[in-house]
Amino acid sequence: MSADHRFAVLIDADNVSEKYIKFILDELATEGTITYKRIYGDWTKPSLGSWKGVLLDHSITPIQQYSYTVGKNATDSAMIIDAMDILYTGNVEGFCIVSSDSDFTRLASRLREAGKYVIGMGEKKTPSPFVAACNKFTYLEVLGRENAPAAGETSQAPVEEVQVRIPVKDLSKVIRNIVDETSDDDGWATVSDIGNILIKRYPDFDVRNYGFKKLTRLINSLNTFEIKTVGRQDGGGKTIYVREKVQKKGKN
Repeated sequence: MSADHRFAVLIDADNVSEKYIKFILDELATEGTITYKRIYGDWTKPSLGSWKGVLLDHSITPIQQYSYTVGKNATDSAMIIDAMDILYTGNVEGFCIVSSDSDFTRLASRLREAGKYVIGMGEKKTPSPFVAACNKFTYLEVLGRENAPAAGETSQAPVEEVQVRIPVKDLSKVIRNIVDETSDDDGWATVSDIGNILIKRYPDFDVRNYGFKKLTRLINSLNTFEIKTVGRQDGGGKTIYVREKVQKKGKN
């Protein structure tokens, strides 16, 4: 999305740890401008007391929602009502729903039906229907690992605690199919097209799940594709292309 696009961030305090908040807001800053920052919970509970400093530091508005009935999640209802209110104001182009709760699956679908871009963020336990309902989904464990003091570029297998939808062994096949669909007559497809289609088909696709920060480096590590960089004629940067390696015939 454009950096000018406005986002509403709605956080379920019952399903997210305060340690992730800075990482969440930093991640969203690359997607657009955050105009609403709201977090929902029963703030009379001692278990949410650790949130106070975090909310002040990041200017997040706490929304009080009492737990009226045992076993019923009133926080979810409050978030859904607020999301629909914000939707009808027409003041944002996108929403970020931060929760690991499948109860927000229908909300994500409804916001997308209204033409909004929906980003989900949650822990590895997030049910797949909620993940699939979002345009894009980011696992909080990945954000936490990336921002750890010793974090750095690696070329390891996927983050152990995240169950990726595309196993490493299937990556080459998935990317090869996209290259076949989008390539020119010489078999070259742009990395940007490949990345866009991957996220559309697999909302939780993230190169960081596989230990990389750039899609180009992930593709290169598969050893099945050629990569070339071409300068644009207008001088406005470079375009990176990918195609399947041509199999060389053996000598007789």
